[in-house]
Amino acid sequence: MMDDRAPDETIDVTVDGYNVVAYSFGSGDEVLFCVNGGPGLPCDYVRDAHSWLADKGYRVVAFDQLGTGKSDRPDDAALWTIERYVEETETVRTALGLGPVHYYGQSWGTWLGQEWALAYPESFKTFTLANGAGDIPHLVSELHRLRHALGHETEAMMQRHEAEGTIDHPTYQAAITILNYRHVCRLDTWPAPVMRSLGDWNMGPYEAIQGPNEFCYTGSIKDKNWLPELHRIHQPALVLCGQHDELTPACSMKLHAALPNSRIKVFPNSSHLPMYEEPEPYFETLLGFLDAHRG
Repeated sequence: MMDDRAPDETIDVTVDGYNVVAYSFGSGDEVLFCVNGGPGLPCDYVRDAHSWLADKGYRVVAFDQLGTGKSDRPDDAALWTIERYVEETETVRTALGLGPVHYYGQSWGTWLGQEWALAYPESFKTFTLANGAGDIPHLVSELHRLRHALGHETEAMMQRHEAEGTIDHPTYQAAITILNYRHVCRLDTWPAPVMRSLGDWNMGPYEAIQGPNEFCYTGSIKDKNWLPELHRIHQPALVLCGQHDELTPACSMKLHAALPNSRIKVFPNSSHLPMYEEPEPYFETLLGFLDAHRG
């Protein structure tokens, strides 16, 4: 189902004087525009998982956001804002002449997607939010609940290291590893595209926007809440998540409730990467939604 295929085109796009690299698979007017998680991750894990949809009549496009992958990697912390990434996303879409796209955002790509969709409401025909959240303070409360499940002593240890700035301590990192295997990817062996993306993580954008790890939010995103504005998005929307997702089903339910023309699917045996954890039901759901809204 998933391809390890080379892109049909690799395209350089100039964004504010920097080079951003986009990847295109297949052809045609139906464009699945994939925006990956992170921030700070190359697009490999989303690009490689979805590229096979080119065989189903979709042009699949993904790109390495500035600071990641084959795109330029400037050393300027002022660049790491969601507002700048919104403009970058729209610049890539228009530079490639994609027209209104089927937007697909995963994790951070859902936050970026909401900000982008509200700014550019004519740029997309469908809106898929996979493993996302619309209310970051609510997400933080959910992450506290997941951390609490490790036990009072472990949670207190994590809080102490966060307060003292010693999160590189082995005990803290061990707790994060357990949480990652519970709530990020429940497979014993993580897929190669996931490991490639994680192995090339630029922590600059990640720490500036999100924080030091998946379970501690200290960056500029921490107070964001798009839910009150999502009633403005009337395009068909699909909300996807895993039962054990770090961005929990409760977060996805809030997205579903706020989007007036949406449906939701929770994958019972997945966490944050159902495209790898439960690929058959995941792609059946995604492709069914896309096919229902072609043209």
